[in-house]
Parts: sequence; structure tokens; C-alpha cells
Amino acid sequence: MAKYIKQEMNALHGEGENPVYYRMKIERNIDLDEFAERISFPGSGVSKASVLQVMVSVAEHLAHCLAEGQSVTLDGIGTFKARLGVVKGKEMDSMDGDEPKRNARSIEVNGINFIADKDLVRETRSRCDLTRGGVSRIQGSPYTEAERIERASRYLDEHAYLRVTDYMALTGLKRTKATLELQRLSADPASGITASGYGCHRVYMRRKAG
Repeated sequence: MAKYIKQEMNALHGEGENPVYYRMKIERNIDLDEFAERISFPGSGVSKASVLQVMVSVAEHLAHCLAEGQSVTLDGIGTFKARLGVVKGKEMDSMDGDEPKRNARSIEVNGINFIADKDLVRETRSRCDLTRGGVSRIQGSPYTEAERIERASRYLDEHAYLRVTDYMALTGLKRTKATLELQRLSADPASGITASGYGCHRVYMRRKAG
């Protein structure tokens, strides 16, 4: 019997009551070998070796088709599409900015998007008998916002800039909440903090007077 977890989320902009969502509790992962064994049960008419061979071939041809710029739909399973992103270490372009123009070497496949077939969702839902599996809460910061700003200010007394990961270590906040809080602080001149850079290269510094 599957279990569900009631998961707490960070409130937008760190304000108001934290929303919640529900997620499946994953008991364990079934690998390809066990999956093939389940398909090739006695009386199925197929061997485990045959199933493994087909699955490996599917994975190989799926990669080839996606690499050619095609999407792939497997009835009863879903649709696969390649996702693109900027190569690590390169900054993201803006649509009308003055950044260097990107070429093909700056763009790469960095993931695969999957949209489940409605039949797969329907079949899974009909077979699923859920029971409560507990609650998962966000571990909040032990410091108030004023204390967090003070800790960031002291850090900037000794360092040229502050990264999101540094702020997480200083305050105990999770990445999403730390990022949102730094964005809000850098937009407020009274905080004494400003931002520089884009994307993963964005850092926060002490705001210059005047």
C-alpha cells in the first residue's frame, strides 16, 4: 500500500502561511533488472533476456531521436522531449541585451522533459490505494530576519561578496527561501545590500553610500 506525505513549502517572498502539497513516499527504487523480471513472469511468453534487450534498444533509439530534434511519444507511457540550456560557466543571454551572442557550442542538452500519457496516469490512479505516511516540515532558520541581515552584514565586513550558499550557511535557510530573501533585500536600499551578476554568477555585496 502506497503512502503519501504532507509536505510544507516556503511561502512566496517568505510572507504569510506556508502552503503544503502532497507527495508519494518512495519506499524503494526498482531497477531495470527487477523491472524486466516482473514483465517476464511465468506464462508471459517473453524471456527476461528479451525484455532487457528491448529496453536497452529503446533507451538508445530514444536518445538518437531526441538528439535529432524530434519528440517521441510511446502510447500508454508518455512523450519525451530534449531540454536545452547554456553550457556550465556561460551566462544566460537576455533577449535584447548587449551580451556576447551565443553559438551552438554554448548551448547543450541538459535534461529530458517527460509528459505522462493520460492512460498511464489513469491506470496508476486506479491501482493506487493511499494511506497517510506522515508530515514533512521545512526546517526554519533559528534567527529572526533582523538577525539574519546582521549576520550577512558582518560577513560582508570580511568578504567582498556573499553568495546564496554563504547566506544559507549563515542563516540556516533552505536555498529557495535564502534566494528570495536576498533578492528582496538587494532591492531595498535600506538593507545596505545590493546585487551583481546574473544566474549562477549572481553575488550580493555591501551597497555603497550615496
